[in-house]
Amino acid sequence: MKINNLFFHIHYCNSRQPGGVPKYSSRVNRTLQHHELFLVTRGKGNISVAHKNYELKEGTLLYLCPNIPYSIEIDSVEPICFFSVHFSYATVGFDNDKWDISEEVDTLPFDFVQNLKDYYVVNNVFKKLVDNWMSKLPNYEFIAKTLFQELVFEIFQNIKNNNNNYSASLKVDKVIEYMSQNIDNKITLTELSELVCLSPAYLSRVFKETTGYSVIEFFNKIKVDKAKGLIIDGDKKIKEVAKTLGFTDEFYFSRIFKKIEGISPLEFYHKNVHGE
Repeated sequence: MKINNLFFHIHYCNSRQPGGVPKYSSRVNRTLQHHELFLVTRGKGNISVAHKNYELKEGTLLYLCPNIPYSIEIDSVEPICFFSVHFSYATVGFDNDKWDISEEVDTLPFDFVQNLKDYYVVNNVFKKLVDNWMSKLPNYEFIAKTLFQELVFEIFQNIKNNNNNYSASLKVDKVIEYMSQNIDNKITLTELSELVCLSPAYLSRVFKETTGYSVIEFFNKIKVDKAKGLIIDGDKKIKEVAKTLGFTDEFYFSRIFKKIEGISPLEFYHKNVHGE
């Protein structure tokens, strides 16, 4: 799943904070028809799903999926405080000037229960999201979508920074930086592997898991992104653009461009420079 292709719709947000008026029973049984992210900010409790029981405590993030029954039991002495957002999403693509919208076919790549460490940033963005939703000021729904995307990003960052593969993720970042600095050159997988002291097979796997793209797909993608800017500038021929980005074969460059953008570089030029 490539999260950059997801379009989110927020149904509503909720929260319970210290000092607030209690409005939740000690036990909640529910089955949602949409998705929910639920962050425990204080207190204790338990959640049961599929005959398994999980402890709820400060920093626990729940990802509740549609059509899965669950039960939450709240501690009577230290009731949980939380932020939550209920949402749905669809996969939205844009190819060859056409929108492609498909219903969700998978769940977000989050665990059902995740105990976040050093979650201050996640908590802060979640609070801004919920406060914005509750305020109902003009354009609050549009702002909420922007904050929700930021929230999803910060959750991914938190998980990445605290899992066992953090060092490998840092090496992927180093590879991407090296690609950007050498966008006009040819780069081999062996060269990148030696750069970060990983085997080619392991780097390929970690890179795909981290970015959603293979190494060559990602490198070609950033080359094409750069090519679009050069083409729109209008002062270089397609052959010159290809050469600038390290392609010795103009036709191979055109095939890569069309595979990614859905149209050839020449068609892109006419459409964006001449408006044809």
